[in-house]
Amino acid sequence: SRKSQILQRPSFSMSKFGSKSEEKKLTPYLKAVKSTLTAAICLRNFPSQVVERHNKPAVETQWARELLLAPVVIAKNDNEAVKIEGSINALRVSIKIKQLDKMEGILVQRFSSFLEMRADDFVILRRKAMEGYDISFLITHYHTETMWRDKLVDFIVTFIQEINSEISDLRLNVNSRGRKVAEHFFLQFLSKK
Repeated sequence: SRKSQILQRPSFSMSKFGSKSEEKKLTPYLKAVKSTLTAAICLRNFPSQVVERHNKPAVETQWARELLLAPVVIAKNDNEAVKIEGSINALRVSIKIKQLDKMEGILVQRFSSFLEMRADDFVILRRKAMEGYDISFLITHYHTETMWRDKLVDFIVTFIQEINSEISDLRLNVNSRGRKVAEHFFLQFLSKK
């Protein structure tokens, strides 16, 4: 009985969005993403049916159609969406970040390339995003065996929630820097007169 108590996970919720008041802060868009991810993250070990001794994510290889779930796209609007593609042993989450103009497009591209270059440090981040999306995550059954599923879902929801504010902050910094450069540039002309 002592051994079974040690092996059991704690019964309390370690989720960031565990309490009712924090749950209310999520928008309907993020609630839909969270509930869909929670339902789709039921992954298990499933070796390849095509190549012996291979255990590749079925969502990446697309070898067996019967192992794939129908992809789900949750869109807030045309510029902001999350695509969730599930399979028996992997889950791919692709995120399209809001880009209202060219400045935000450049910032999103730079920010996502910065993260993708460090994909080894972010265990579940893909090196290359899916076409039409800015950032993609790949969660395999290895990740769900070593990490808490709730924490993985909460991380992705928090990432989606925070990425827009991060891009807005970057845009404000670029605008303020541009304003200071313009002031300095025009001060040179005023000081010569």
